Amino acid sequence: MNRTPDPTTVVKCLVWDLDNTLWQGTLLEDGEVVLPDAVREIIAELDARGVLQSIASKNDHDMAWARLEKLGVAEYFVLPEIGWGPKSEAVRRIADTLNFALTTVAFIDDQPAERAEVTHHLPEVRCYPAESVAELPGLPEFSPALRTVDSRRRREMYRAGFRREAARAEATGPDEDFLRTLALDLRIGRATDEELSRVEELTLRTSQMNATGVHYGDADLRRLLTDDAHEVLVVTLTDRFGPHGAVGVLLLERHPAVWHLKLLATSCRVVSFGVGATVLNWLTDQAAGADVHLVADFKPTDRNRMMEIAYRFAGFEEDPCGCADALSHTATPTDLQRLHLRPEPRPASATIRVTAVALAAGRGEAVPGRV
Repeated sequence: MNRTPDPTTVVKCLVWDLDNTLWQGTLLEDGEVVLPDAVREIIAELDARGVLQSIASKNDHDMAWARLEKLGVAEYFVLPEIGWGPKSEAVRRIADTLNFALTTVAFIDDQPAERAEVTHHLPEVRCYPAESVAELPGLPEFSPALRTVDSRRRREMYRAGFRREAARAEATGPDEDFLRTLALDLRIGRATDEELSRVEELTLRTSQMNATGVHYGDADLRRLLTDDAHEVLVVTLTDRFGPHGAVGVLLLERHPAVWHLKLLATSCRVVSFGVGATVLNWLTDQAAGADVHLVADFKPTDRNRMMEIAYRFAGFEEDPCGCADALSHTATPTDLQRLHLRPEPRPASATIRVTAVALAAGRGEAVPGRV
């Protein structure tokens, strides 16, 4: 089997051939084909791990798709490419539409010639023979280090994304008008045990919209969850097309006169919806209600310029305010900036509805936010 130069790269999408690979038999010749129970279980397991799955098959599209529906597995496959063109072109179209690097795509087929054709044109794609299908769940590249709360609904989120982008392409007028049609619903709440893995993933994988780049592991997060002075907050987003999942995390330490924002990280895929600005406005409004200042840690890198712009636009600046003296017990790395804000109440967002915990009132129930 062909391996990529970096076998540690996790596969984000597995592209299946159909005849004598996913099912036993050749559809156009045999009429009837059989889906082994073991393959059905592997499809479901990879889906639960957050591995997207697609199809590149030389077959009659309508007949093949009808058979997948009859077998009860059609729902697992996104962007199926069923036709008569080269499979390398099909795999490339799938990767391009998903915006995945080819190194994160894998292809499985029973025909050596088909695997060779894909390898020739797309050498970064990992190719596997059909007889290795039972091995896939045990391979490291199909075993993400973190299985998050969003993993099992990743397929649903991508499908919602396809519908959302199609609607955006058809929309006319200002982008803000389109955002209003989405019925964006942002929720900010305290992290649950189930959400901790997604919080860790956001601190680990998000770089462009990550204020410090600091990775907080599971043990660190569980310790902070039990500390009354700290808030571990998760930001989730939904709209009329479906869920975006968990898209942000805030780590906040509260002092009597100042709140210390140790980390803010948001997913890059929701930047265009204004999530980062909305979260900062909500936090600023909460701090104004509690009559405290805000201090935010920021470490400039060559990738997180957008996060710096978000902080500056929200009003944070390098201000030698005495309130930061409350944080003197915390050593400040030389490459870390501490930005300051004297908060004032902020108006509600014109495009996003926010439901959030009320930080000014202490640990309590979620209430509609003022932002």
